Amino acid sequence: MIRPADLNDLPALLDLEHRCFKTDRLSRRNFRHLLTRGHAVTLLDERGGRLAGYVLVLFRRGISLARIYSIATAPEFRGQRVAAGLVAAAEQAALDESAIEMRLEVREDNAASQALFESLQYRAFGVHAGYYEDAADAVRYHRYLGPHLDPALARVPYYRQTLDFTCGPASLMMAMKALRPELALDRRLELRIWRESTTVFMTSGHGGCGPHGLALAAYHRGFGASLYLKQDGPMFLESVRSAEKREVLQLVQEDFIDEIARLGLPVTLGSVPVAELERAFRRGGIPIVLISSYRIYREKFPHWVVVTGFDERYVYVTDPYVDEEAGKTVTDCVNMPIPRVEFDRMARYGRSGQRAVVILHRRRQKRSSG
Repeated sequence: MIRPADLNDLPALLDLEHRCFKTDRLSRRNFRHLLTRGHAVTLLDERGGRLAGYVLVLFRRGISLARIYSIATAPEFRGQRVAAGLVAAAEQAALDESAIEMRLEVREDNAASQALFESLQYRAFGVHAGYYEDAADAVRYHRYLGPHLDPALARVPYYRQTLDFTCGPASLMMAMKALRPELALDRRLELRIWRESTTVFMTSGHGGCGPHGLALAAYHRGFGASLYLKQDGPMFLESVRSAEKREVLQLVQEDFIDEIARLGLPVTLGSVPVAELERAFRRGGIPIVLISSYRIYREKFPHWVVVTGFDERYVYVTDPYVDEEAGKTVTDCVNMPIPRVEFDRMARYGRSGQRAVVILHRRRQKRSSG
């Protein structure tokens, strides 16, 4: 029988964890958090009053994505398709949470687990180097839980932001490399773009990057850039309480805006429908979108992500931020499926509902005469 776990199952779960794993074990504190406060479900397979196995599934708010975080089968029950049954139950739990894609990691040297998931129609889509405590690599697997949901995603390589305030540069770098694969991505480029495009002040701490500065950073590297903004003029002014800092922020952005006008970069004002983003994407553009992180992380700060694909029901985005404290990995942040309606709500920030999109594309080279 497969059923949800509760706190009464903690002793049995810990015993099974120690019998199945030598490293990377979940602790009592881990299980307690996930059973009570985490956005997760733990399912148990009980046979004859004994725990045959468990599977732990994580969900993400606002994103139609689930992840098998851990799965274990008691040694005495192996060979009895315990794991396969738990995976099926996990997939149903994911569908119940409106998740349409399941992801997971498997040790690169665990041929048996890899064979299991491949037999269940999971596809390997990458390697997470040094993922485990003993520095072993993890093979990343995924499966779409609906036959119509396998989109033709853009081949956008992943770059993880290395600082709290560099989501904009990291997103821009992913989009640039998608259009120019030979481009090398490293921290030096990440910080250089941040220096070029920072607004100096935003909310608290180091200044974030606005759409005008990011568009200019892309243009100066040979890319075409189009801006879609809800309104003209500087952004984020209401996020800074100090009048002196607001004045500096305004001057920096006005300088960006003047340069954009001189260069003739296209700027479209008003709300940007998802359909318009999709049309630009189909024409070869890569949208970078400002979102409110509240709908994902329950914290109110502006955040940049890169759009990697569309289908009838979902917008797929890649997030340069990995929330390790919540148990997330790179696997959770790539090509995240977000319902179109939810994406439209997410793609705005602040009380005024500010919107900003920078669409990168290959710049047409002028033909020389003579």
